[in-house]
Order: sequence, then C-alpha cells, then structure tokens
Amino acid sequence: MHKWQWTRIRLTVVPLALLGALLLALPAARAQNAQPNPEVRVTTSMGSFVIELRPDRAPLTVANFLHYVNKGFYTNTLFHRVITNFIIQGGGHDATSPYALKPTDPPVVNESGNGLENKRGTVGMARAVGPDTGNSQFYVNLVDNPELDPLPTRWGYAVFGKVIQGMDVVDRISEVPTGAFGPFKSNAPLTPVVIESIELVNPPGTGATESPPAPAAQPGATPAPGPSAAPAPGPSSPAPAGGKATAKPASPPDQAAGDSNSGS
Repeated sequence: MHKWQWTRIRLTVVPLALLGALLLALPAARAQNAQPNPEVRVTTSMGSFVIELRPDRAPLTVANFLHYVNKGFYTNTLFHRVITNFIIQGGGHDATSPYALKPTDPPVVNESGNGLENKRGTVGMARAVGPDTGNSQFYVNLVDNPELDPLPTRWGYAVFGKVIQGMDVVDRISEVPTGAFGPFKSNAPLTPVVIESIELVNPPGTGATESPPAPAAQPGATPAPGPSAAPAPGPSSPAPAGGKATAKPASPPDQAAGDSNSGS
C-alpha cells in the first residue's frame, strides 16, 4: 500500500471514530442536563401525597396550577367532592364556614388533547360546562375514567400530573362518609377534609413558570368543540346522608357539580 493511500485511510477513520464517540456521548449529555418534572406535596388533614406535574404535556395547566401553589391559594381549602370509584375533587372552597368559593384568576385553556389519559392516580383540572373554564380546582382519579378523556365530538378533562407518593392517603379520603354538608347538596365529606397546604418539593426546572402564559391553541389532537361535559355511563347513585355513592356519577368533575354556586 502506498504511503498516500495509508494517510488517506487514517484521515478518514479518525474523524469517523470521533463522530461515533460524539454520537454516543449525546444521549448521556442530554440525560445529565435533563431536569426532573416539578413535584408538589399536598398536605391534608388526613395525610399527605406527592404529585408529579407534566409541563411537557400540559404547560398551560401546570403553569396555572403552580401560580396558585406559589401564592398559597390552596392553604385551608377543602376536598369538597368525594365519590367512591370515581374522583376526589378540591382546591376551590374555603375550609372555614360558610365554605365559600375563593376568588380565582382568569381560566386556563383546556389541554385535554395532550395524550395523558384519566387513569387511576392521575390528576386533572376540574372545570365548569365550557371547555376553557378551569381555574384552581383539581381532581384525583380513583380508578381509570376514560369517559373523561376527549373524543372528536367532545372536550375532555385535562390531565396534568400523577400521584407518585401517598396514593393510600387519596384512597383513605375516598372512603370518608359523604352527603349533604354546608352549601354542598351531595358527595361532600361530612367531616371536612382540609387541604392544609400545597408546596413545591423540587424546582420546576422544565420551563413551567409561576404565572400562567398567554392562552395558546390546544396542542396535539384537539377535540372538536361539542358537548362540554363527558357523561359517565350508567345511572347515578346519589349518596344518602352519611353514606357513599358506589357507582360513577352522571356528572363529571365540573366545578359547579356539588357546589352551591353554579359555573364557578
């Protein structure tokens, strides 16, 4: 082999080897630079649980939620709606009689088309009848609730996180006796379940901001505007005083459901 041919081979192989090493190092560098999703601890009168938020899938909803968290909005609010085999819902009513709704900021855009499903343990944004009416109230799914996911003919309920610690606390809350209490016509804990605080346990680090960004178009496969509430299958099972509803209710986690102030 001529000397010039050997030199050419070496000049070709060395850059290729460097390129291969660089390509192998890129995933490790990305993993090292990747920041964890923000997590919040929900401390209640019955224990605490931790929610991992998903700003990658629901950036507007997470930013909106963290806005309320950072200003201490959730301190001394209620889990005011508890339905066995469905959801627990809270974050809107003051925990002191007369259990009034707290003033909220403008609503957030509905991000139910983000690919996250209403599975057991996931956390979603409650809302009123219209699709873009969620503000502070949230819910935790006790079971898989596919009827709350969007369809081409209706809007769904936006999932923006998941309980990663303390699901046993959520389950204990779901077992409290419920009925009519204060301004709530049904499905309210007869002994108030109080949200004592919600606080960050790690920094967001993923672009989620304290204040919600300006509304944007719905990401991903946006469901066509249709019926604003996803009805659950089967008849509802009203809870008697001191009892529990054992079937999924006819109403989804609307902010107005079970509240004395409709559309709030």
